[in-house]
This record gives sequence, C-alpha cells and structure tokens, in this order.
Amino acid sequence: MDLSIIIVSWNTRDLLLACLRSVYATIDNLKFEVFVVDNGSSDGSVESVRQAFPAVHLIENRENRGFAGANNQGIQVSVGRYVLLLNSDAELLPNAATSLVRFLDNHPATGIAGGMLLNPDGSFQSSYADFPGLLAETLLLTGLWRWLRPPSYPCYPEEQSREAREVDWVVGAFLLARREAIDQIGPLDEDYFMYSEEVDWCYRMKRGGWAIAYRPEARVLHAAGGTSRRVPERKRAQIYHSKWLFQKKHRGAWRALLFRSLVTVLSAAKLVVWFARGALASGEIRRRANQNVVAYRYLLANF
Repeated sequence: MDLSIIIVSWNTRDLLLACLRSVYATIDNLKFEVFVVDNGSSDGSVESVRQAFPAVHLIENRENRGFAGANNQGIQVSVGRYVLLLNSDAELLPNAATSLVRFLDNHPATGIAGGMLLNPDGSFQSSYADFPGLLAETLLLTGLWRWLRPPSYPCYPEEQSREAREVDWVVGAFLLARREAIDQIGPLDEDYFMYSEEVDWCYRMKRGGWAIAYRPEARVLHAAGGTSRRVPERKRAQIYHSKWLFQKKHRGAWRALLFRSLVTVLSAAKLVVWFARGALASGEIRRRANQNVVAYRYLLANF
C-alpha cells in the first residue's frame, strides 16, 4: 500500500463528500486506502459516506476526540508507506497527493511534506511557517504584526511560497508523513485537542533528524475553518491553549508562564474594549463586538 489517507470530520458532510470526490478523481498510479474518522457528527455525514463511497473505511466516534486523537486512530489501523492527513474542508487538485509521494520516494531524509493551500476561489492561502517563539506570539497578541509584518504573518507570503524549500512546519490540512518517521517519532500528541498539533509533530520530527519540505506544485483548495467556525466562541480559547502547550513542552516553563500571562492580561483588556464598543455602537459593529465579548469571556474562563 503506497498511501493511507486519513480525513477527520465533524459535522462537515457536504465538504467531506467534496473532499472524497477529489481524492478519487485525482489520485492515479498509487495504491491507496481512505479512512474517514467521524468525531460524533449529527449531520448525517457517516450515512452519506457509507452510501456514496462504500470503499472508504469508516471509524465512528461517539464523541469528538479532537484532530490529533482522531487522526491517530486512522494512523494506527492504516498500512500505507505514507500517511496523508487531509482536512475534510480540503479538495485535492490534480497530481497533488501523487507529487508529494514521489517527492518523498526520492528524498529519504524527509519525514513530512506539505503543499500549497489555496482558497476556494484559487487565491493564495498560507501554508507553512517558522516554529513559534515569544517575539512572534507577542506581535500576534498585541496586533503589532499588522505594522511590522506582511498580511500572511506568521506564515510566509505568496512571493516566498512559490518555490520549494525546507521549512519548520507545514499546515496539517494537507500533510504527508513517512511511516518510518512516524514509527520513530510517534503519532500526533493528543494533548492538543485542536490547533498546533502539526507544529508539535514537525518540531519532534526535526529533532529526530527528519527534514520538513514544502512543495508548491502540490496544491489543494482549502475552505479554512470549515469545522471550527461552527463553534467560534471556542476557537480562540483552543488556539491559545495549544500555543501555550507548545511553549510549555518545547520552550520551557518560564516562557509558557510568560505567554499565559500575556494572553490573560491582553484578553482581559480586549474584553473591556469590545464590551465598550458594543455598548456604544449598533448594527454590524455591535454584532461583531458582542461576538468578541462572548469569545473573550469564554477564553478567560477556559484558558
């Protein structure tokens, strides 16, 4: 078996079916298997996949096990030489998966490879970045990056994403991992429920001596946030918790504490600002302010 494709889904039926159609329409000259790991969907996803794609291996969870946990279920039972993590809100373009497999075949020191992500309209979407440090996180938390960095920050901009290169980490929406590297490094860390799990995986791969590659010729359409937008009040809290976990695990306790303090203080300040804006505004501005108030309250209560 050349390739095991693992697609984690939670209430993304229509996106999931489009994703599966792209898999079977674009992959040639590879022996592959497909696993859909459903995280307790209530939208008929499982039934639709069973009817439309009977060859797909379905793993049905009664509850949401998160991105890392669900992918690990697929990794454990798959047998391919390579494992492709593919978001349910992504669609493979022609030759995307095959080109990554061929690249890893020809580069035995590379443990993970990722491709170029595109928005559904074909425009550029960020696909890789450097490992996060405190300076980068501070710029993001304070919003100063808007004046000091390109719009794609902390990922690299389109101009620098047109050429293949070795990178720190690639986005997990379309990530091909070598089985040998997984066996050496281990699966995804399930302490990350959602977000930053691919950053952690790539970090561990690099520490284990494996290279991480970005290949722009391998392209997918990605409706970013197709799952997380269903629970917007939780998204920010999950992002920051995962970022804190990465700092704690790989950067040391004091940096993790400093990051946590920055998030708490700045989030409290932003909560006050958004509350005031909501009280003084109306229409769309008020709706957006109220949405942010809910999100920051949830963050401060659950971070």
